[in-house]
Amino acid sequence: MNRPGLWELFWRFALYSLMAVGGASSLLPEIHRQVVDVGHWMNGAEFASLFAIGQVAPGPNVLIVSLIGWKVAGIPGALVCTVGICLPSSLLAFQAGKLWYRFADSPWRKALEMALAPITVGLVLGSSGVLASLNGQEWLLYAITIATAATSYFLRFNPLWWLAAAAVLGIVFL
Repeated sequence: MNRPGLWELFWRFALYSLMAVGGASSLLPEIHRQVVDVGHWMNGAEFASLFAIGQVAPGPNVLIVSLIGWKVAGIPGALVCTVGICLPSSLLAFQAGKLWYRFADSPWRKALEMALAPITVGLVLGSSGVLASLNGQEWLLYAITIATAATSYFLRFNPLWWLAAAAVLGIVFL
């Protein structure tokens, strides 16, 4: 296992931070590829377990990054990865927010909003595809994911009900 240094962890997650349109979950396929396939810092099952812990824990979905840092380099790794994923995008968002309100009626702002929505949806769907393929019964997980997304879209109930139903289906059939 080739363990990275703290600077490499910070730099890698700082770059991810600037690509995270839609949050850290939208980057899961790339993070998985780098952490499991390229860096061999952990295996797929460990990655899936860390993701599950990060989703169950209260707080933002960025906790997966802190858990990866912890697994790779202990508490300093967790801190470095968390700062790396949060700091650059926060600084960029602060600066962009000032411009966003300054050009509230601009046509380019409306075009940008329309362009970012499908990109975010695609990135999140890609993340669900990677997570669904980690188990070995991809077809069933894909079916549960598609059914949950479609039901959530067409029936306007709180999405947590559909996620809970998907979890129960996963437990029953897997």
